[in-house]
Amino acid sequence: MACTSCSTSDGSAPKGCKNNGTCGTDSCNKLTVFDWLSNMSLPNGEAPFDCVEVRFKNGRKEFYRNTEKLTLSIGDIVATEASPGHDIGIVTLTGELVRIQMKKKSVNPASADVAKIYRKASQKDIDIWSTARDKEEPMKVRARELAIAQKLEMKISDIEFQGDGSKATFYYTANDRVDFRLLIKDFAKEFSTRVEMKQVGLRQEAARLGGIGSCGRELCCSTWLTDFRSVNTSAARYQQLSLNPQKLAGQCGKLKCCLNYELDTYMDALKGFPSMDTKLVTEKGDAVCQKQDIFKGLMWFAYTSDYANWHMLKIEQVNEIIAENKLKNKVAALEDYSIEVVQEPEKHFNNAMGQESLTRFDQPKKKKKPNKKRKLGGENVIVANSNPTNPNNPNSNKQNQSKPNRPSNNRPNNNNRQVSNEKKAPAPKSTEPRKPIIIKKNETKE
Repeated sequence: MACTSCSTSDGSAPKGCKNNGTCGTDSCNKLTVFDWLSNMSLPNGEAPFDCVEVRFKNGRKEFYRNTEKLTLSIGDIVATEASPGHDIGIVTLTGELVRIQMKKKSVNPASADVAKIYRKASQKDIDIWSTARDKEEPMKVRARELAIAQKLEMKISDIEFQGDGSKATFYYTANDRVDFRLLIKDFAKEFSTRVEMKQVGLRQEAARLGGIGSCGRELCCSTWLTDFRSVNTSAARYQQLSLNPQKLAGQCGKLKCCLNYELDTYMDALKGFPSMDTKLVTEKGDAVCQKQDIFKGLMWFAYTSDYANWHMLKIEQVNEIIAENKLKNKVAALEDYSIEVVQEPEKHFNNAMGQESLTRFDQPKKKKKPNKKRKLGGENVIVANSNPTNPNNPNSNKQNQSKPNRPSNNRPNNNNRQVSNEKKAPAPKSTEPRKPIIIKKNETKE
């Protein structure tokens, strides 16, 4: 879903609003909540909820009280209370859903800490806001240069100007505590504005900046995920994923949030499974678990004396053997409980349409072998095919006898040419192989 300015142009290419998330219809915003109560009217005598949700740059959202009883709808640009001055944002949610969102984020609607909305933004407010937003990118480049010059171990990830342009908030990430008192003085002198430094985590940085994940979709934290839950490596172990940090880490460098999505399903499926450390005692020997299929309910065991041969058992059969071992009884062998795997017949391609093989270009073409030089008796010799027309060649007569006389190359005139539909019989080939001629160096033919 996009705003009207993002519609397709005449050349079938999207125009693009180029507002970087400040569309009037709020369609390009991040973390947008769908208002499913928009087509429902309030009962008679019921006053609408007096708080609204306002969104700022890169998904930052705050709740404000509508003390002036303004008629606000989603997409309106408003001027809100800030310290000092005022800020400019876009209304993203109104009505009863705001009450639910405030309860979800533990914000008391009756608290006096909730800021208020001054007015709907005028054209002058929007112009000042747009001019301040245009300064952010070149300021970020210069701010990083100043931080590097002071050799501070921190990264300036984003800059956000206040709506009236009186204050700039610098978001940074750092592993340890950073003393940036001198850096703030340099920022204030360089940019001539009020400076505020705010540290964010690596996950919050990825949520603000956004990007494309390894799944090919936009990051969950920047589109719909509103809170961050702790992710442990045990989630990958339960799902039998390889503990490769390059595959399990997201763009923030931490474990992916999606590792928690299916964890509950795996935990429920693992309730009936015995431990991976379970050892089965048989008369043939002890067996240990090598592999398990969680959703099919299968486990593979191998004898300690023969790890190469695996035996597939169901969970019920494994629990039956464990129960016998608890009674200090040994079963005969795992082969009595193992499931035989039936191999399905291979499906061959039936060339019903007369098509050629798909693998006809897989094999490389054979190269022609050049004439090889070899040494015989310590002397360099050259191996060549005999010339059938050479009078000194004893095999030339036999080859000339086997080959019929060829017609001359002199073509007849067009008037005397005769057209014949009869096919000529192929010339008989000689059955005797050609003998090579060995020519020694420093010798000539007689």
